[in-house]
Amino acid sequence: MLVFPLEWFPLNKPSVGDYFHMAYNVITPFLLLKLIERSPRTLPRSITYVSIIIFIMGASIHLVGDSVNHRLLFSGYQHHLSVRENPIIKNLKPETLIDSFELLYYYDEYLGHCMWYIPFFLILFMYFSGCFTACKAERWMPGPALLLVAPSGLYYWYLVTEGQIFILFIFTFFAMLALVLHQKRKRLFLDSNGLFLFSSFTLTLLLVALWVAWLWNDPVLRKKYPGVIYVPEPWAFYTLHVSSRH
Repeated sequence: MLVFPLEWFPLNKPSVGDYFHMAYNVITPFLLLKLIERSPRTLPRSITYVSIIIFIMGASIHLVGDSVNHRLLFSGYQHHLSVRENPIIKNLKPETLIDSFELLYYYDEYLGHCMWYIPFFLILFMYFSGCFTACKAERWMPGPALLLVAPSGLYYWYLVTEGQIFILFIFTFFAMLALVLHQKRKRLFLDSNGLFLFSSFTLTLLLVALWVAWLWNDPVLRKKYPGVIYVPEPWAFYTLHVSSRH
């Protein structure tokens, strides 16, 4: 949306990012199923299928809401403000239209994210629980995997910050850490796949901490994200500090 000319993807049609998101909604569930198939520990098949179905529903809800919200940027919508505080929204007539936009925001940022990410992290954790070995030769990551830790950690950082799922992420991370310590007592250690996932999550936690520390004293974002858990969204940062300069 920010790279390709607007004439290629008009505002009343899906953007290039939407097409990538559609591909994600097909490819990722397939990869998660293949991941579970290779794991020695899995959920019951019925729970796995229901989790994948909920994942697809949540990601699809998010696709629609996110597409509309990002298209609103061209009309002056500001992601660092709440729906009712946005200049292009608060003067809408009749005022019931504002409720419709708040409903869209709820589907996108709350319902869609919950249905998307809870099954996603559940399946990742179940896969991780089977990534332990007593063989020393399997405890090291190959070179190519080490190179992929950085982009993997960056990807999860974007999910955590833009998806506003820090609580779910930190709960999953500490559950993984507790499992590592528990298995260590049994003389079982992470294999290369488990090391890759755990290293990615550790890097993600570090990136989130740096992101929060950098924006800790931002008064506008502080107002948008009140409360104890303060993790600003990258899109809110973009509309506040980047797009406003152009």
